[in-house]
Amino acid sequence: MTAAGFLRAILAATLLLAGSGAGLVASASGPALDAARSGPCVEDPKVMRRSHMDFLKHDRDDTVRRGIRGIKHSLSACVDCHASKADGRVLGSEKHFCQGCHTYAAVKVDCFDCHASTARPAATAAAAAPGSLR
Repeated sequence: MTAAGFLRAILAATLLLAGSGAGLVASASGPALDAARSGPCVEDPKVMRRSHMDFLKHDRDDTVRRGIRGIKHSLSACVDCHASKADGRVLGSEKHFCQGCHTYAAVKVDCFDCHASTARPAATAAAAAPGSLR
């Protein structure tokens, strides 16, 4: 192999490695999702990514077993905020909030086997907000 051939091989290998690294960086940024409907989340996004299932299970127990409603981490409030502005859903494509994140993380989303995956009408959502009277 000549010196020029060796340099071309090194350059080609470098370009291939750089190109594959760019793909990893792009995918590491997370899924491309529709924006949430309102202001900041009830918790820091990093906390929610890691612990939202624990919050939902705890609040499920409070609601189902103790009759406590209007809780901070209610599934219906999450859906109201994160539903797509286009169709009011959190499931349906990779752009929809719940489906997109769960697909990206390779985790089955089973909340909506029983619960609605669509946002509530505005009046119902406002009435069920934490701190409101029922």
